[in-house]
Parts: sequence; structure tokens; C-alpha cells
Amino acid sequence: MEKHSINLMRFALAIIYIWFGALKILGMSPAGELVEQTVYWFKPEIFVPILGICEVIIGSGLLIKRFIPYTIVLILLHMSATLFPIFILKTSCFEAFPYCPTLVGQYIIKNLVLIAGALVVAGNHNTKFKKEIDTIDLK
Repeated sequence: MEKHSINLMRFALAIIYIWFGALKILGMSPAGELVEQTVYWFKPEIFVPILGICEVIIGSGLLIKRFIPYTIVLILLHMSATLFPIFILKTSCFEAFPYCPTLVGQYIIKNLVLIAGALVVAGNHNTKFKKEIDTIDLK
């Protein structure tokens, strides 16, 4: 489990990002309306597919180890933006704020797990990088 769990987390995050991003690109995302309501100042027919492309890039970055540090930064920026509906669209996210989330609210709150997973992957990546640096003989 110790040997494969971090890579499993990395691949699971990649699958989620690529899959959900592709749905946005194809105009099939159930979250499309939520994005439209949250980022109402952009044309949804342009913004939603661009967001999908960004998500596919994030997912792809998780699959290429040397891009992980940059990808983690993108994930954290993306995830912080996904929390906006909780503050902008409270009635869509909660039947009774803050303890009774709607399905939309639950969809957003589950992003805390994605954030934690990204931090686990980042922590493991930094540990491996530090070990590699420590093993280099500087003589």
C-alpha cells in the first residue's frame, strides 16, 4: 500500500480532472450551469470549454512527474475558485447555511478531498526531490 498509494492518488486526481474537463469541453458537464451562474460576467459558451481545457491540462500534468510542482499550484488555484459558489450562490449550495448542503453544495464541499489529495501528492513529490538532492555528493 505504501509503495503504490501516492501514485494511485495522483492517477485518481488525473482521471477526475481529465474526465470532468472533457465533459466541459464537450458541453456535457452537469456543473456547466453552476459555472455559468458563478462566473456570470463571461460568456459561458467560451468560458466553460476554456475551463475544461485547463482541467484537462491539470489532469495531464499530474501524469507527468516533472510537472507535478506546477500542476499542484494550478490545482490549488482551481480548487480555491471552485469554492466561490458557496459564497456567491448560498441558496443553491445550502438549504440551511452552513449545516445542510444541497447536492450542489456537497459537490463543492467534496473538493476538500481533492485539495487534500493534491497536498499529499505534493508532499510526497517534495520528499522524493529532497532525498535526491541529499544523495548528491557536492565534493
